[in-house]
Amino acid sequence: MNDEIRQIISAHARLPVDVNSLSDDADLYEAGMTSHASVNVMLGLEDHFDIEFPDHMLKRSVFESIGAIASALNELRSEAAV
Repeated sequence: MNDEIRQIISAHARLPVDVNSLSDDADLYEAGMTSHASVNVMLGLEDHFDIEFPDHMLKRSVFESIGAIASALNELRSEAAV
């Protein structure tokens, strides 16, 4: 899943660095992602994974790292399976 997240970040976050050079817990905002770009990343994730982020997940911490995004996606998948 992390590779898919990296592809989406690469396509939508407009980072000045190669996303593949970042660790899973690297802060994407410190790496150069803007708030506007994070919305594009969220929309890309929703399209790719066929999910929708609920309002309580629409906060900076959910999108601040690849690991945080993966955790949120796993949570959404668990909720959908119930």
